[in-house]
Order: sequence, then structure tokens, then C-alpha cells
Amino acid sequence: MKSVLIIGMGRMGKHLAHKMQKLGNDVMIVDSDREIIDAISEDFTNANICDCTNEAVIRAIGVDNFDICFVTIGEDFQASLVITSLLKKHGARKIVAKANQDIQAELLRTIGADEIVNAEEELAEYLAVRYNSDNIFDYVSLTDEYSLYELPVPEHWVGKTLVELDVRRKYNINVIAVKNGESMNPNLGPGYHFQQGDHILVIGKFDEAFRITEDK
Repeated sequence: MKSVLIIGMGRMGKHLAHKMQKLGNDVMIVDSDREIIDAISEDFTNANICDCTNEAVIRAIGVDNFDICFVTIGEDFQASLVITSLLKKHGARKIVAKANQDIQAELLRTIGADEIVNAEEELAEYLAVRYNSDNIFDYVSLTDEYSLYELPVPEHWVGKTLVELDVRRKYNINVIAVKNGESMNPNLGPGYHFQQGDHILVIGKFDEAFRITEDK
């Protein structure tokens, strides 16, 4: 369990707070709008109405006691910068901030944010990759070049093994697991025989993963 501070209860902040709490974390939510906090306060044991651009508020919260501090105020450029700066000043261990513009992201990094999230941009990238091919079922970006993809096993792979197919050399990807229905096999040996209905989880570049989806 982690202790989490989420400042800003817009759409992203609310979803993040509910998800983090559902995953078993200790969550404190903060927003300066009383109506917003009143509407969701029953869902959280620690909900506060306060203005985190006020240094006294940041000091009183004790931000250095949280494992992660999220600043989900992408719309208010100045407030997100001020709050991030104050969190850094008062010893926040890890700061994850939302940015809606490139210049905002650059400034947030400069003043102390450890990670920047652009929800709209990341969602757009996910949708573009996910729906570029009918055969990409899921996608998680790992680096600028490499991602994790969930793909259906090509028909001609069925009944063959990783060794027979020479997957790593031919496609320049790593198969790290196989899903079939609700079951997951993360310990594939070189002799694993692919089955009808298998989905493979692979790590590679997009063009390499896409080549598998087109492989006949």
C-alpha cells in the first residue's frame, strides 16, 4: 500500500483517486472547489477543501509523508507550476504532474516534477496504435521506441514452437507470455506449442509487432 496525495479533482483526478483507492492505497484528495469535494467526499476518508498554491497549506499537509504526489491541474497553467514548485520545496518524494501543453511540461520538469502526464496525448497515441490494426488487442508504451503489444497468434504458428518459428531472429521481438481466455502463461519454454485462440504478449517496435499481425 502506498500513501497518495492527489491535488485537483477534475475528470482525471477523480478517476485516478478512485482507481488508486480501489487498488488498496491510502488516498488524500484535495481541491479548492467546495462543491467538487462535497460531491465525492463520501467516497474518501481523507478529502480536503484548500488552495494548494498557498505555501502554508502545502506545509500543513505534510507532503513529504506521501509516497507519490499527483498534480492533476492541467488546465490552470500557473497553479500547476506553483503547486509543483511548492511540493518540491517541501520535500515531496515523487511528483507526477499533468500538462496540457509542451511548454507547460518543460517548465514542470524544470521546477521539479519527476514525471509528466499528458492524458489527451497519451490517449490519442494509444487509440492510434490500437486501431491502426484490427489485430492489436492492447498496447502499453515502454519507451520512445519499444512497447508491449497483445496480438493474436498467427494461424500458421499454431502447433509450432518458439524454436521452430525462430521468432526472435525473424521478427526481432520477444514473446514474454501467452494468454488464452482468462489464463496467462508467463513462463514460456522454447518448446511451447502455440494453440488456437492464443494471444501473445510481445515487446518490440511498432513496425515489428505490426509485421506479425500481417504475417500469413
